Amino acid sequence: MYSAIARNKRNTWFILLAFVLILGGIGLLAGWLAGNNWWITALIVVFAAGYATVQYFCADREALALSGAVEVTQADAPRYYRLVENLCITTGAPMPKLYVVDDPAPNAFATGRKPEQAAITVTTGLFELMTDRELEGVLGHELGHIRNYDIRVSLIVFGLVVAVGILADVLLRVAFFGGRGRGGNAQSQVVFLIFGVVAALVAPLLAGAVQAAISRQREYLADATSAMTTRDPEGLSSALGKLGEYGRPLAKGNTSMAHLWIADPLRPNALARLFSTHPPIPDRIARLRKMGGTF
Repeated sequence: MYSAIARNKRNTWFILLAFVLILGGIGLLAGWLAGNNWWITALIVVFAAGYATVQYFCADREALALSGAVEVTQADAPRYYRLVENLCITTGAPMPKLYVVDDPAPNAFATGRKPEQAAITVTTGLFELMTDRELEGVLGHELGHIRNYDIRVSLIVFGLVVAVGILADVLLRVAFFGGRGRGGNAQSQVVFLIFGVVAALVAPLLAGAVQAAISRQREYLADATSAMTTRDPEGLSSALGKLGEYGRPLAKGNTSMAHLWIADPLRPNALARLFSTHPPIPDRIARLRKMGGTF
């Protein structure tokens, strides 16, 4: 159990470190193609960091608004409140705000930069489908995201992805002029052009793949944290099985926050599945059952 959690954390930070190095390389390439104008690279990275900072402080409110979530109290949803309160007492975590989305699709997500400012949102469909044992597993998973600061990590990755997107656009533009600016012949200009265009096309794909990989690692980590908190991996395993069998797209599904939900809220095509932020449910169930043998 603890080795699974440690492994997932290591994988996340290894991927993130590699991503930062790649981002730095792309930035240097943009400056080089622009005729050694390194200030362009610095300006783009600073702009992306500023944009990510704004998102860092506003993303939780945006996610709740986009999903159509409504805050509920203990009187409004006593079952919901009781399960979350018991989990918070078990872990010593502060009580998050609770929200509900009126949607028959069973799903849930957590948001908040830190445990003291966190919120958990569930759909009405989740209440109707899950037993208390299964619902506790799902809520333990969402609390795991909060305790592991997954939202903070996701926002860091989001900022890096924004930077890659901007740099890719710059690469595509300066590729048409980079060769000329370096005083080369026609052949070298063609080489610079091809190099810049390829880099501009590959960069966003690479960023999407890295974002998906980190999100998948964090989903595994939250599953393991839930199993450790509830001491009942089978509860979450059973819940995931139902999500796989009865899951459906949300009425207000939004691609920008799809990675926050416990199950994919969209209906992805084959290409989208390649960059899915959610690991396959059968893989998650298999890991939980393996963890169950360690208790």
